[in-house]
Amino acid sequence: MEASASDITTFVVGVDGSGASVEALRQAQRLADPLGAKVLATAYWDEPQVYAGYVAMGIDRFEERVMLILNEAIEEAFGKNIPPNVIPRVVRGHPRDSLIDASRHADMIVVGRRGHGGFGGLLLGSVSSACVAHAHCPVLVVHNPDPNKRKTSRENV
Repeated sequence: MEASASDITTFVVGVDGSGASVEALRQAQRLADPLGAKVLATAYWDEPQVYAGYVAMGIDRFEERVMLILNEAIEEAFGKNIPPNVIPRVVRGHPRDSLIDASRHADMIVVGRRGHGGFGGLLLGSVSSACVAHAHCPVLVVHNPDPNKRKTSRENV
């Protein structure tokens, strides 16, 4: 049995605040809107293995900081008029493993080609390449059209 457009209900977008992840949000929304699907704008975090050392240095509240980054990325993608189908979520876990797990219940995973982690010369980031290789649904890998210039939502109109 083939799925119809009305069967598509959930796009999960990995957001780390990078230009590519902001563009991934925009692209997911462009695809989801005509289908009536929701966009789960998801940022991931986890406590470092040496958590006590970070707290001793005054570095804590990881979840709050990730939520701030997520909200800034959503506002950068859409401006003040955030589409009602875009749902921000902060999830504790490694992005690679968590996105692959989320793909079990998603219709599509949307990620940026390269986020803030890894090495600058990589053509495809470790999270995006892991999703392409292991996700249980289609994966859209989006690149930042001009990595030196992050678009504002007004430039997309």
